[in-house]
Amino acid sequence: MSDNDPTYLGQVSAVSGSSITVKLSESLSSGLAMIDGHTYRVGQVGSFVRIPLGYQDLFGVVAEVGAAVVSSGTPGPEQDTGRWMRVELAGEAIGEHFERGLSQHPNIGDAVHIVTERDLRRIYGGADDDQVVIGRLSSAENIAVRLALDALVTRHSAILGSTGSGKSTTVSSLLRSIVAPPGVEGSGGARILLLDVHGEYSAALSDIARTFSATPQPGERPLFVPYWALEAGELLEFVAGGLSDTHLVAFTDKIQELKEARLEAGQLPGLDLQSLTVDSPVPFSLKQLWYDLLDFEVTTFTGQQRDQPCLEAAGDAQTLTAPRYTPHALGSAGPFINQSAKGIRRQLNLIRSRLLDRRYDFILHPGPWEPDLAGNTPEDLDTLLEGWLGHDKPITILDLSGVPSSVLVRLIGSILRIVYEALYWSREKTEGGVLRPLLIVMEEAHRYVSPESGNIAADVVKRIAKEGRKYGVGAMLVSQRPSEVDETVLSQCGTLVALRLTNPTDRGRVKGALPDNLSGLMDLLPVLRTGEAIIAGEAARLPVRCRVTLPSHDRRPKSCDPEVSVAWRARRVAEGYDRVVASWRAQRTTAVVTEQTIAHQPIPIEEA
Repeated sequence: MSDNDPTYLGQVSAVSGSSITVKLSESLSSGLAMIDGHTYRVGQVGSFVRIPLGYQDLFGVVAEVGAAVVSSGTPGPEQDTGRWMRVELAGEAIGEHFERGLSQHPNIGDAVHIVTERDLRRIYGGADDDQVVIGRLSSAENIAVRLALDALVTRHSAILGSTGSGKSTTVSSLLRSIVAPPGVEGSGGARILLLDVHGEYSAALSDIARTFSATPQPGERPLFVPYWALEAGELLEFVAGGLSDTHLVAFTDKIQELKEARLEAGQLPGLDLQSLTVDSPVPFSLKQLWYDLLDFEVTTFTGQQRDQPCLEAAGDAQTLTAPRYTPHALGSAGPFINQSAKGIRRQLNLIRSRLLDRRYDFILHPGPWEPDLAGNTPEDLDTLLEGWLGHDKPITILDLSGVPSSVLVRLIGSILRIVYEALYWSREKTEGGVLRPLLIVMEEAHRYVSPESGNIAADVVKRIAKEGRKYGVGAMLVSQRPSEVDETVLSQCGTLVALRLTNPTDRGRVKGALPDNLSGLMDLLPVLRTGEAIIAGEAARLPVRCRVTLPSHDRRPKSCDPEVSVAWRARRVAEGYDRVVASWRAQRTTAVVTEQTIAHQPIPIEEA
């Protein structure tokens, strides 16, 4: 059999759990094999093997290859050549049906074969199944690698790789494969939300995505996150800083009062006074909150009962002008200070500075979702969610590159909470996640899902990881430092796409999170090529080493390194650093100098 069958590799020589040792045949003289016109790399770490057992075929992945010293003489095809390989068994097929796991184990002496293209079609299925093509096998590039879409989305996934390993390009290619498979017109009802921390993906996915940005470019829409949709604790920590319990009660009581007044003035769908809480997403004016609390703090009184306010100028909540009272005086003549004041002047001053800071307009002055002093808004949350999740493009990109770092993590947590709460409570409606699932792609996940972060973003991501599957909300974590991602969250990711990882701590975390015993395969992580990945888990029927399909050059993310050799050889031009300062002060890359005393012209300067 071994002389006539070109797929024959050798025999099983040892079995230990899911790991077997294969004694390679001497007839296997080359690392390449030609079978049915296709070239296969034989006996390489990461390649597949097949072990026929009657009506069943067992499939495994080569994890280790080695050789031992043998006795002299010319060995025959079935004699010990000293060459061996260790295989991790992963699944079995009966007829054309493949499934993970094993119902039986091979015996000593069973034949082991190369997995051919026909075998892999049995494993991965045809183009009409629920699988999407994401790339080609590294060991046989004529064979497409497919992932199960259902498991990829609902069972969560993680894309992990060092800087420069092709992580952003892999994400872009994967999303394009999911929503626009080759040969399929339209994108159907796909729904993906991408949190883009560095502004890399707008150009790469512009034809299939709608982009919202805190600093919108032409063709992008402004990103607004209404502050009144946040929980009271999140909002107050941002606008007022750390609060003692006494101070916190003063603020939350006033927020509750303003929300009750808004609800009494006009009905909001699904809410009444009996079910209203301080965290309910009801519009209220932060300016009115500031004014009312400050007015109480600075009031001075006169009169025998000390109950006559000494108001000199009323101020204006809309323009954040403070009311002015006659300063208090010592002695019995007055005016007298308000003995009931809460001592929150410092926190109120911080709220005013936040409201005046243009960097936070996207959250504190949220366009059509900004309440007037009575709490009325031109638009409600339904139009916000429809803009993010209900448009005609399959992908929504939230470009957070223009968001100040001091508020970035809190903003991400707020966005995730708004989206998850909305889909959780609408799970029985057609817009909910059960009937139309949502995939949330989280770039730079290690920044807000680290074990010690303890922030709102980490809490919401943990909740999505643990229970999102039941409500149709899937997570895809993207990180260059898997060792800094919370272990609970990473363990919930059913599919891992591991690109080149050089840090041993990061590799150790990936090994620990893998659902398969693939330590030999994981040892390849430092030497993977750019754009090459090891994919294992629930979406991949077999663990696979894959070359991810690269998008065209005009559809790649803006994550390439600057070309130093080209830039430094170019002729220098006159530079206007007033534009640098303008962008710095405005916290916006597109800011311009409005008043220029000197017109800067780009005049070439001769090189020395």
